[in-house]
Amino acid sequence: MIVNQKSVMKLKPSQWFSSIMTYLSIPIILLVCGWDLGWWQAWVFFVLIVTAGIGGRVWAEHRHPGILAERFKYFKAQGIKSWDKVFAPLMALSLSFPLVIVAGLDHRFTWSPHLPIWMNLLGFVLIVFGYAFASWALIENRFFSTFVRIQKDREHEVCSSGPYAIVRHPGYAGNLLALPGIVLALGSVWTLIPVVIAIIIAVVRTELEDRTLQEELKGYKAYVQQVRYKWIPGIY
Repeated sequence: MIVNQKSVMKLKPSQWFSSIMTYLSIPIILLVCGWDLGWWQAWVFFVLIVTAGIGGRVWAEHRHPGILAERFKYFKAQGIKSWDKVFAPLMALSLSFPLVIVAGLDHRFTWSPHLPIWMNLLGFVLIVFGYAFASWALIENRFFSTFVRIQKDREHEVCSSGPYAIVRHPGYAGNLLALPGIVLALGSVWTLIPVVIAIIIAVVRTELEDRTLQEELKGYKAYVQQVRYKWIPGIY
């Protein structure tokens, strides 16, 4: 599809700054809560989340000009589902700050038993694959919005290529794959508590979103017959 560049909304410098600061603040809070500049696992996580968060968005904007402006509409966009005005912020929050706060405090006060380095490394592998898969979804789907809405103003179509040929909600799947990775990489058993909460929120939102798309987005029911699973092939 050819995009009219003149009609594309560009992201303002202040919005770029806000996005960058958001992704910087997550690992910074981890380091502050951990209160240990020698915590190498936190620094590796710093690099991974900033690379995926900022790099993925730059790549997505390059491929689909205007996608980040769409994501920055927040509550101003038309057609946002009322339930998602609650679940979208909840999910964004659950996948970020509670995890690093608990993990950081756990490291600082040694609440969890020490995990061997091979488990830390396994955790980083899960984080890399998870964040890469989620970034791929953002880069592939030009309708990847912050809130659940049928984007009639942008001629919304079903995306069935890339990771969407594997599962229907690869953005969620990737971020959730990274969750157990964070537990292992940062060596925090107590982080399982916010992880479980994040998964519950994600399951509810996924079900509501998938139902909305089946009812309102043309071609999505046929896509469901083609790609049967939401997150994990053969399981869910």
